[in-house]
Amino acid sequence: MTTNTGIPSTQHAIQLVGPGQLRVNPAKAVAQPGPHQILARVECVGLCFSDLKLLKQFSEHARKSEITSGLGADVLREIPSYVPGDKPTVPGHEVTCRIVAVGNQVSHYKVGERCLVQTDYRDLPTANSNAAFGYNFEGGLQEYVLMDERVVIDHSGERFLISAPENLSASSIALVEPWACVEDSYVNAERQSLKAGGRLLIVADAGHSIEGLGDLVARHTPAAITAIVAEESQKAALKPVKPAASFAGDLAALPGAEFDDIVYFGSRKETIELLNDRLAPRALFNLVLGGGKIGRPVSVGIGRVHYGMTRWIGTLGVSAADSYRHIPATGEIRPGESILVIGAGGPMGQMHVIRTACSGIQDVSIVGTDVDDARIESLSRKAEPLAKANRVALKLVNSQRHPVTDKFSYFALMAPVGALVANSVRDSKPGCLINIFAGIPAPTRQDLDLDTYIANRCYMFGTSGSVIRDMKIVLQKVIDRQLDTNRSVDAISGIAGAADGIAAVENRTLAGKIVVYPMLHDVGLIPLSELPVRYPTVAAKLDGGAWCLAAEQELLKVAAHDGRPKH
Repeated sequence: MTTNTGIPSTQHAIQLVGPGQLRVNPAKAVAQPGPHQILARVECVGLCFSDLKLLKQFSEHARKSEITSGLGADVLREIPSYVPGDKPTVPGHEVTCRIVAVGNQVSHYKVGERCLVQTDYRDLPTANSNAAFGYNFEGGLQEYVLMDERVVIDHSGERFLISAPENLSASSIALVEPWACVEDSYVNAERQSLKAGGRLLIVADAGHSIEGLGDLVARHTPAAITAIVAEESQKAALKPVKPAASFAGDLAALPGAEFDDIVYFGSRKETIELLNDRLAPRALFNLVLGGGKIGRPVSVGIGRVHYGMTRWIGTLGVSAADSYRHIPATGEIRPGESILVIGAGGPMGQMHVIRTACSGIQDVSIVGTDVDDARIESLSRKAEPLAKANRVALKLVNSQRHPVTDKFSYFALMAPVGALVANSVRDSKPGCLINIFAGIPAPTRQDLDLDTYIANRCYMFGTSGSVIRDMKIVLQKVIDRQLDTNRSVDAISGIAGAADGIAAVENRTLAGKIVVYPMLHDVGLIPLSELPVRYPTVAAKLDGGAWCLAAEQELLKVAAHDGRPKH
């Protein structure tokens, strides 16, 4: 094992031991890395609304469950920081760290490297999402964190620990992660066809013809096709389709089966709701109404749109091929877009508004809503000058006092509330995109007006986390001074204030990001506005009131040993 000296045997850490049960552990063991493992010292951690969701849901969270494939059980047993299910975990996934020890079989990392942590392990699926750092693997709200090279190298050989420069503040590097999540929601590629090599289910009600499948299957051939039909003519329509379909009497004859594509020729609410439960992760549900109408709201698994990346499409016509033509390549905004950002005043909402205002896309208008005047004012200070400079129409409103009644072509939802999805469908313009950015719990279902959804060619989508590409894009913007992620910081803390920080996220008492420095054991939560009283020399280093490298360096200098201000 290669190591730096001075690594302690115990450390201060925040542990989540059950739903709503955060504990400060002043003597958590520092694990010694095994042959394939990496030990890193955490420089700082940004707090995120997702930490709150994990706090509430704990073992029910889609990313806290066991890994289903990608690594064998024997490998996972070797990793002490793999903590699925009811095992206590350490939250915190917006992390800058420095490698201090590596096992003798680690080949992609070396001691001394400073790294930005990419947290989203999409090659390691769970039942309804995927593995992630800070969830079923311990995260960064501790002084030292253990990782395994077999986890933090992706299938193509890319590193999940991205090299970071020495001349940036730890906070600006760590906050690349939330910005990358925003980036991913706009640039993630959407599947616009059947899944080649996937499992296709075709269901047809009596009186509905089966049309538009031949070319789809020929271009993207499934590994297997299962069909449930009501008429012999429907069976005959499937005879030319290869591979040959296997026929089942009903869904009960397919216990537990999930499918990558479901094409339903019909309009029965009850059938749609049953088929909803047969969607595999990343599956597409294609509703071919054939001139019919559902006539009632349908209970749709909207939580899985975000965490399972399931998608819903449809057509009023008779051809299954029509629906796929309206799937966007990505969730990127389009010229002339009218955008509603709900929850715009929060940390992530601010990022969405700022990104859109600076996109350079022509004739875009943005309405941002929140229910907190202080948050709206904070966003106004940051975003209005950018919108004006880029000739983007921006309106920020308190939606409790001034309800928004317009229709929009793009919705970005920052609150994990199912009714907001239903309202977006109701208020949609033709071709509307609905970005379910907030992580609605995976089991959540919501009644949706699918008749309007299909008639308006709506497309709801969601992404969870980011990929290495997104992190590199945003980190380069920070390096090039095109983006200052520190502008979103509202407060700093040591490990003693982390729980208060998560409570502030829950209670919306701070508009921006909170950055925790775990090596500062006794420093509580300090809004930047209180720094002149708490740490005047740190306040003097702020950049026009904003957090920066000089302020961070001063904080670590004066508060290194305890939480008492030193003058």
